[in-house]
Amino acid sequence: SSEMQQLHDMDVVEPKKANMLTREERSKALNYLMFLKHKRSGKIKGRGCADGRKQRLYKTKEEMSAPTVAIESLFLTCTIDAKERRTVATTDIPGAFMQTDIDEVIHVRLEGSLATLLAKVNPQLYNKYLEQDRKGKPVMYVKLKKALYGTLQAAMLFWKDLTKKLKRWGY
Repeated sequence: SSEMQQLHDMDVVEPKKANMLTREERSKALNYLMFLKHKRSGKIKGRGCADGRKQRLYKTKEEMSAPTVAIESLFLTCTIDAKERRTVATTDIPGAFMQTDIDEVIHVRLEGSLATLLAKVNPQLYNKYLEQDRKGKPVMYVKLKKALYGTLQAAMLFWKDLTKKLKRWGY
């Protein structure tokens, strides 16, 4: 899958043996989820993300809330732009969160075909970390090196990183 290739290419994860993690680290590990979307073109697109719900138990709102524009502010800005006939551009930053360093130790557990797919991306690197759970299902633990969609702090970390870069560039 291209999602797994992107995790590898962008150096987002570092594989770990389950026995290298403490019991607490394994229990706190976030599950990796894959959502499939059927595009109008007929293509099926996978979207991977971490299931960050476990983080709600030990994260404060300040640690995980990125500034979000109020819808009224957006409409007001759009109205002013239209009235003043401004040129407006928008952009998408592919894998935006994956370009942002993570600021804490977070482990993710990939199960079943997701673990197998990551191992196929680079068998030499990942195969030795591909294990089986008690039921014989493939499993792989990884430590995050970059922010990942679904972790509660990803948006905040990306916002801080982007803001710093934009200021450095003179905006």
